[in-house]
Amino acid sequence: MPASAVPASGVQYEVSGGGYEAVLGSVGATLRSVSFHGRPLLASFEADEVRPGMRGALLAPWPNRLADGRYEFDGVEHQLTLSDPVTATALHGLAAWTDFSCVRWGSGGVALRGRIEPQTGYPWRLRLDVEVSVSAGGMRQRITATNESTRRAPIGLGVHPYLVVGAGADAGAASAEGDVDGWRLSMPATDVMLVSEDRMLPLGVVDLAERPDLDFTAEREIGDAALNHAYAGAAGARLTDARGHGVEMGWDEGCAWVQLYSDDLDEPGRRRSALAVEPMTCPPDAFSSGIDLRVLAPGESTSLEWWLRAVS
Repeated sequence: MPASAVPASGVQYEVSGGGYEAVLGSVGATLRSVSFHGRPLLASFEADEVRPGMRGALLAPWPNRLADGRYEFDGVEHQLTLSDPVTATALHGLAAWTDFSCVRWGSGGVALRGRIEPQTGYPWRLRLDVEVSVSAGGMRQRITATNESTRRAPIGLGVHPYLVVGAGADAGAASAEGDVDGWRLSMPATDVMLVSEDRMLPLGVVDLAERPDLDFTAEREIGDAALNHAYAGAAGARLTDARGHGVEMGWDEGCAWVQLYSDDLDEPGRRRSALAVEPMTCPPDAFSSGIDLRVLAPGESTSLEWWLRAVS
């Protein structure tokens, strides 16, 4: 395909089966859309549009924020570029704008591969393999990271889907600003990480019993809750509208944390129009704290798997 013909989000890979359809863009191996019989389950964007924020992005080699972009590993200090200058943090890894190539593509699944090359702040080479499949059971994505360096490497993985349920039974309808307030969320968990208001960095982990305003163990309306918190002990989430139409997510036990984000940015038409549910293998600032941080020996791999299906 001529370079001029490639959309802004990269080469498009569409897979379908069992009423589900998923589309990946090669830039960042981004999950650009997922739908069920035409009903959107994720906040999507156009193929020739630069991805808004981190919608559908793959997060590697770390998810969430790293304070000041600085960390120490094996006695060596590293300094990353501050990709979020407002909070002075390195945000969501280095894979988001990497162009992935196709390894396998069929009607029901696709496999893409990309690499994070050694660079200032992260001097390791990682191979990233992304597999997406659809069937009557829903959409499933698996991400595998392999250390191709000669030294051990720190790593965390995550994904950043924005769920939408405002379409309900009206296939093709889009969610609107403020829809999140009326949606109902169920996500049993044990603990929540509190963060600073100015930089969204960890202040500590507390039992959810101490923060009922952030507790969605029992299904309830989200209301005006401003969510930008990492939860521990969650294995899945269910998001529905008042009629019971919605979406259900699950993830493997290696995802020890999940971030909820109610998209409170003051952007016209976007504010609180989708709920990000982000399974992660480690919490924010894990390169500094070491909490649930994975370390790969040369040639070693680690993975993350999650799935999504419509409910009604």
